[in-house]
Amino acid sequence: MSIGRFVQDYSGPGDDMRLRIRDLREDRDLTQKEIADYLLCDQSLYSKYERGERPLPLELAVRLAQFYGTSVDYLVGLTRNKTPYR
Repeated sequence: MSIGRFVQDYSGPGDDMRLRIRDLREDRDLTQKEIADYLLCDQSLYSKYERGERPLPLELAVRLAQFYGTSVDYLVGLTRNKTPYR
């Protein structure tokens, strides 16, 4: 990948997380409302997490990682490996 393409595709440090939490949800055919209910928050707030308009609190990132069977490192883009640490 060229640096120009990388810069074009990457919009900031929260970019990976917002894309990954949306993709994980959509891969499981879940609605934002269902995930918001699991996290005990309002759907509109969860939507802001997915759009990168609000930072996802660490506690909720941990709960999402557990729910999806992955690691927080994967959610925030520190690794491409979906498998959680053992």
